[in-house]
Amino acid sequence: MRRTTRRAMLDTECSIQRSLEVIGDPWTVLVLREAFSGGTRFVDFQTRLGISTDLLTDRLARLVEAGIMERRPYSEPGKRARNGYHLTPAGEDLRVVLGSLQQWGDLHRPHEAGPSVERRSRETGEHLAVAFVNETGNAVPLEEVVFVWTRPGTEAAAHESEPALSESQAAPSESEPAASESEPAPSEGEPATTENTAAEPETAPA
Repeated sequence: MRRTTRRAMLDTECSIQRSLEVIGDPWTVLVLREAFSGGTRFVDFQTRLGISTDLLTDRLARLVEAGIMERRPYSEPGKRARNGYHLTPAGEDLRVVLGSLQQWGDLHRPHEAGPSVERRSRETGEHLAVAFVNETGNAVPLEEVVFVWTRPGTEAAAHESEPALSESQAAPSESEPAASESEPAPSEGEPATTENTAAEPETAPA
């Protein structure tokens, strides 16, 4: 099987491959999970995830570069200004992606104690499901959903450049560096935290 280079993934007509170039890393998805739970500060992400400073700095920079998050300066009384990280409209659109992953995990990788988070309507509080809907807004059963190629030759080209999974796409493991107690001096707007800041309580995404 021919391996696909990063350049080929960027140039491909397949939107799934192009999306994975940005959010295909497990740590990136977990950062987004915390963002949907209300996290915006560097120290919040680090405390909740137990991720190393260098790794978190890299993932946040990638999300900013991709237009999924944006930096917004903030300051606390008696402390220097820092950058917070907020979801852009493109980032907000990933809510349905994480909701779909969560729904699949609840069904096919269930925890013995049940779901840790539920999807509910912000307005009514009713339970929500992720589904395909037609133009009239009605849910369509999965067995009736097909992916149709839109341009001649696209299918053959996609199979010729089918990517092989790399080690960078593996789930976070014990080999990842442990979270450091202090962050390096800020550069290019990246925050650095040395104070012992308690993590803010997590809130379930709407």
